Amino acid sequence: MKQLLIGNAAVARGLYEAGVKVVSSYPGTPSTEITEFAAKYDEIYCEWAPNEKVATEVAFGASLAGARSACAMKHVGLNVAADPLFTMSYTGVRAGMVICVADDPAMHSSQNEQDSRHYAIAAKVPMLEPADSAEAYSFAKAAFDLSERFDTPVMMRTCTRIAHCQSIVETGERIDKDLLPYEKQPAKYIMMPGYAKKKHPVVEERTKALSEFAENCEFNKVFYAYNSEIGIITSGTCYQYVKEVFGDSVSVFKIGLINPLPIKSLIDFASRVKRLIVVEELDPIIETHLRNIGLNPEGKNLFSNIGEFSQKDIKKILLDKQEATVCADSVIPNRPPVMCPGCPHRGIYYVLAKLKLTVLGDIGCYTLGATPPLNALDSTLCMGASVSGIHGFNKARGSESEGKTVCVIGDSTFMHSGMTGLVNISYNASNSVVIILDNSITGMTGHQQNPTTGYNIKGDPAAKVNLEKLCNSLGINRVRVVDPYNLEECEKAVKEELKAEEPSVIISRRPCMLLKYVKAKPALKVESDKCRSCKSCMKLGCPAISMKNGKAVIDATQCVGCAVCEQLCHFDAIKEGGEI
Repeated sequence: MKQLLIGNAAVARGLYEAGVKVVSSYPGTPSTEITEFAAKYDEIYCEWAPNEKVATEVAFGASLAGARSACAMKHVGLNVAADPLFTMSYTGVRAGMVICVADDPAMHSSQNEQDSRHYAIAAKVPMLEPADSAEAYSFAKAAFDLSERFDTPVMMRTCTRIAHCQSIVETGERIDKDLLPYEKQPAKYIMMPGYAKKKHPVVEERTKALSEFAENCEFNKVFYAYNSEIGIITSGTCYQYVKEVFGDSVSVFKIGLINPLPIKSLIDFASRVKRLIVVEELDPIIETHLRNIGLNPEGKNLFSNIGEFSQKDIKKILLDKQEATVCADSVIPNRPPVMCPGCPHRGIYYVLAKLKLTVLGDIGCYTLGATPPLNALDSTLCMGASVSGIHGFNKARGSESEGKTVCVIGDSTFMHSGMTGLVNISYNASNSVVIILDNSITGMTGHQQNPTTGYNIKGDPAAKVNLEKLCNSLGINRVRVVDPYNLEECEKAVKEELKAEEPSVIISRRPCMLLKYVKAKPALKVESDKCRSCKSCMKLGCPAISMKNGKAVIDATQCVGCAVCEQLCHFDAIKEGGEI
C-alpha cells in the first residue's frame, strides 16, 4: 500500500514490519515521532525511558533476550547513550538492534550542530543514512538483517528535513520474529578486560568485512550521466538538493551506508569524472575519507560546515546562479521564540530576575527565560548541567555566591539527568538552591509523558514519582512547593532558601497551559483610564500584553487569565472581563 509519510513515521513503519518487539526512547526533536508512531502498533512494546542511556540499555537487554529492538534519540542524546554504545560494539547483539539518531543542522531546536557520523566511526558500528521517507522505511527494515548478519548494533542517521518531510512510501506487512533462545555466553557479553581484549580484534575484522560489503551494497547507488565532467558524492538530504539542481546532468554517487565507506567503488567513480565534488552538511566525513584513500575532491573549500544547505546554495556555488527572491511589500518584523501566555515558568523567572540572581539554566522550553525582557538565565549547557553546575559554581565562589545563585531544571529533565547532580550537592555539601520547574509534562518536545506525570506513552496510568519524597531520599531536607502564579509566595520562598545554610529544593508546580485538561480562566483587560504607562506588566514578556497609544492592552484571544500581570500593576488597572 502506498502512503504519504513523514520520515519518522516511515522509520516506525520499518521497525514494525521488521518484527521489532521493543522500542525504548527519550523524546528529542527531531526524533520524537519515531517512537510516538511506533507506539501505535500494538505488536511493539514502546516506552519513554528517563534518558537515552537507559533507552539504549533497555534495547540492548531486549536484544540479549532474543527480540529485535530499537531506540531513538536526537544527536545530543547520543552523547548520553555513548557509554553503552561503545561497549555494545564489542559485545555485538543477539537479535537485531537499531539505534535511530536524528541530527539537527541549523539548530532548529538544539544547542549544537553535532555530526553523529563521528560516533559511528569512533564506535566502529555501521551507520545508514536515508535520503527520503521511502529509504527511511526500507533502511529501517534492512538494518536488522545487517545487524544480525554482522553481529553489531546498527545506527540509522536522519536529520530534521528527512525526519519531518513527507514522501511516498510503499509499505508491506509485518514479519513476526520469534524470540531467539537465550544462551549464556560470558565471553561475548561480559566485557571485563579478559574478555574485552579478545573482542577488539573481532571488531576490527568486522569493520573490514563491512567495508567489503559497502563496495556493492544495496544502500549505495551510482548514477552516471552522459556528460562526465562533474561527479558528485553525497548522501541524505543533500542528495535531494543535488538532484533538484542538476537532474540527470551530472554523475552522482549516493551513499546510503555512511559508515564504513567503500574504497574501490569510490575510486572507480572518481576515475570516470573530471571534477569530483563532495556535497555534505556539517563535517567533512566523506571528503576526509576520499582524501585518505588518495583522492583530491572539492568539498569544504566550496561549502560551509555550518548550518543546512539548500537548492539555492548548491545552485549558487556550483552553477554560479543566484535565484531571484520574492520580497514582501513591507518589512516583516522578527518574531523571537517566546514562552506561551500563561506559561507557569514566567512568574518564577520574573522573581529571579527581580532579585538579580545568578541563574544556571537547563534544557527545555523554560530555556526561553533567557530572552528579553526577563533575561533570567546565565548559562545553559546540556541536560542536567544546571544542577551539577551550581554545585561547582558555589564551591568555586563560596559564600559569595551561595546566597545569590540558584539553578532551574524541568521535571522531565530532572528525571533525565538532574538526580545525580542533586546527589552530588547533598553528598558534597554546597548551600545550593535547586528550582524544579514542574509543569507536569515533557513540554519542549510536544507533551510526552515522563516518570513524574503518572502516565505511560499510551496514556495509561503508571507509577508516578513523588518529587518531594525523591528529593528527601537524595539527602535534601529542605523541600518546598510553590505556585509560580503567586509572585509573593515565590519571592518569599527563594529568599528564605537562599538564606538557609544547607542545600534546598523549591518545586515550582503548575501544569503547562497547553495541556488539554488545563482550562483557561476569563481573559483580563486593562482599564486605560487607570493605566499610568509604567510598563511594569511588560516586564513579564507575556505575548498577550502590548502597549498601544501609550497604554497597556491585553489581547483577549491570547490571555488565559493567569493574573500574574495583575500582581504587578500598582494602579489597579488590570481587571477581569476581557472580550474576544
